[in-house]
Amino acid sequence: MKYDFTSILDRSGSDAIAVNVDSALRFSPSAGMRAAQVRDGFPVIPMWIADMNFPTVPTVQEAIIRRTEHPAFGYFRTVQDYYDAIIRWQETRNGVTGLAAEHIGYENGVLGGVISALNVFCSKGDKVLVHSPTYIGFTNSLGNNGYRIVHSPLKLDEHGVWRMDFADMEEKLRTQKIHAAILCSPHNPTGRVWERWELEQAMELYRKYDVYVVSDEIWSDLTLADYRHIPTQSVSEDARQRTVALYAPSKTFNLAGLVGSYHIIYNRWIRERVAKESSLSHYNSMNVLSMYALIGAYQDEGQQWLDELRQVLTGNVDFACGYIQQHFPGVKAAKPQGTYMLFLDCTGWCAQHGKTIDELEAAGVEVGVLWQDGRAFHGPCHIRMNLALPRSRVEEAFQRLDQYVFNA
Repeated sequence: MKYDFTSILDRSGSDAIAVNVDSALRFSPSAGMRAAQVRDGFPVIPMWIADMNFPTVPTVQEAIIRRTEHPAFGYFRTVQDYYDAIIRWQETRNGVTGLAAEHIGYENGVLGGVISALNVFCSKGDKVLVHSPTYIGFTNSLGNNGYRIVHSPLKLDEHGVWRMDFADMEEKLRTQKIHAAILCSPHNPTGRVWERWELEQAMELYRKYDVYVVSDEIWSDLTLADYRHIPTQSVSEDARQRTVALYAPSKTFNLAGLVGSYHIIYNRWIRERVAKESSLSHYNSMNVLSMYALIGAYQDEGQQWLDELRQVLTGNVDFACGYIQQHFPGVKAAKPQGTYMLFLDCTGWCAQHGKTIDELEAAGVEVGVLWQDGRAFHGPCHIRMNLALPRSRVEEAFQRLDQYVFNA
């Protein structure tokens, strides 16, 4: 490989909360995890918050450094290169055609974009359809802004693949006066990469019941081998007109700390209303360095780097799922098709061993494996794990869990 995905990145002193034990435990809803302490002799392996433990593509730093060589950082305008980079990236990675600069708008973050769109589509107190398990960011941001989530649970089929329950979706759309839905594509936390027919069927339901859609596609670049992301807006002309799609380079290139997402909205009326909602805080403004970070990321070199990263992540997922199946009886992990997160169902293991999920999570933390309580994602006995680390660290984590936790 041309790029280094094997060296262990020293993130100490870099402000990274991923390697900060206090941060990992403070954010946990698990009382057991909050009380746990990492034992001596177990270096921390960060496997909780969804950022990567790899250096970003060099062109990101190069673009930022070039900009910082100019000593003025005053008010600025968005350069055409920013829009051109997004248009080129979407066409190359996702087959998008007909995208123009006017369809693209800046967002401080995807969740801010979700709320701006819902403020256009809904009134406070309205119900919003969301699949479960559910990304914690949706739960918190919708609740904080006065919206009520109606969950439509995903179901595991006979092959262990998470599927939408279209009958359940239709029943809730028909009976609960729902005017907006959130679609997470690829899905977080299950890692499903939706097939075209699934998106078509979902969008047909939303058309039938006149429901507007907010499609969070922040994970769209991180599909694993043999899977391809299909933009929600691409499945029909109606989907193109009723959907607000949200993207960012942050998950792909580990740029969350720079802040900077964007929306794609083809419908002019929706686009103008969302822009208005986003402006009301007088805070939704691009950072000049995040603009150049995106331009640096969305280059040919960024494409090459991403293709190598996807190979690495695919290998890590294959290893982890195989290890769980062979060594952790009672633990189930539906193999993700995208993202770099695992969602472990520990119901069977806890029942077999007379342990609570709090006790299990604390045991992992004690041997330095910082993982995440899955209950915040509506997984009742689940744990969420980040596999975006060098393979040696992933293997070390699973060996510790084998020896000291699941088979102690």
